[in-house]
Amino acid sequence: MPDIVNTEQAQAWNGPEGVHWARNQDRWNAVNEGFNKPLLDAADIAEDHRTLDLGCGSGQTTRLAALRAPQGRALGLDLSGPMLAEARARAEREGITNASFTQGDAQTHPFEADAFDAAISRYGVMFFADPVAAFGNVGRALRPGGHLAFVCPADAALNDWVLAMAALRDFLPVGDFGRPGLPGMFSLAAPDRIREVLTAAGFTGITINQTQAYGTWGHGAEDAAEFLLGTGPGRHLMEQADATARALARRTLTDHLRDHQATDGTVRLRTTSWLVTADRPAR
Repeated sequence: MPDIVNTEQAQAWNGPEGVHWARNQDRWNAVNEGFNKPLLDAADIAEDHRTLDLGCGSGQTTRLAALRAPQGRALGLDLSGPMLAEARARAEREGITNASFTQGDAQTHPFEADAFDAAISRYGVMFFADPVAAFGNVGRALRPGGHLAFVCPADAALNDWVLAMAALRDFLPVGDFGRPGLPGMFSLAAPDRIREVLTAAGFTGITINQTQAYGTWGHGAEDAAEFLLGTGPGRHLMEQADATARALARRTLTDHLRDHQATDGTVRLRTTSWLVTADRPAR
């Protein structure tokens, strides 16, 4: 990949983590798809719009954006080759011909200027090496008056999956899940940080609203626990523990998730996020 500056993330998402997400795209969509409609509504995509999807992963939101703009097009951008391969295959199977996918780094990708009416992202903007530079590059790709809309995690303590993992502190070296302003999943958890970054990147009309959705993490507590422990953070923690601690962690997490198990067996956890919108100034 040319023009990649976020090399650490590129390595991760083209390695085991990217493969895990590609293989489990339907499960991850079940976790996050409650934010699809709020995100796409906020982007205000018209039938002829050109939409850029940042950190598109396996492409569900790109395909949905394409369906909202049958006379337009949608481009998904991501660092991950494994996930993009799944995105292309799924678009072909679904017969969506106005969606395409490109591997690249949003901070440095040579977008055509003024090429898009809207840019969207579902959890794809928290890991930028230089967020001001990345959003600035995206802003230049938007037409004057173009619209940005994205979803990013709010405070870690407001997310049930974080509380579930925090319950394992007695057995695993669970940290603080990152802090606002530092690289990581919760880098944009503070609204003031979001405003600071977007303003510096040249955006105006910034709105930040808290939104919540319940996602499905598995069918049965045991299944949900295995899925959580099979994610990148879960694997990292388990690899640092001995067999006894791993067994205790798995049992504790399963017991914790039973409290979130519905009568049909599904385990549903609340995710709390910021729904952010902003505009590229009109000339």
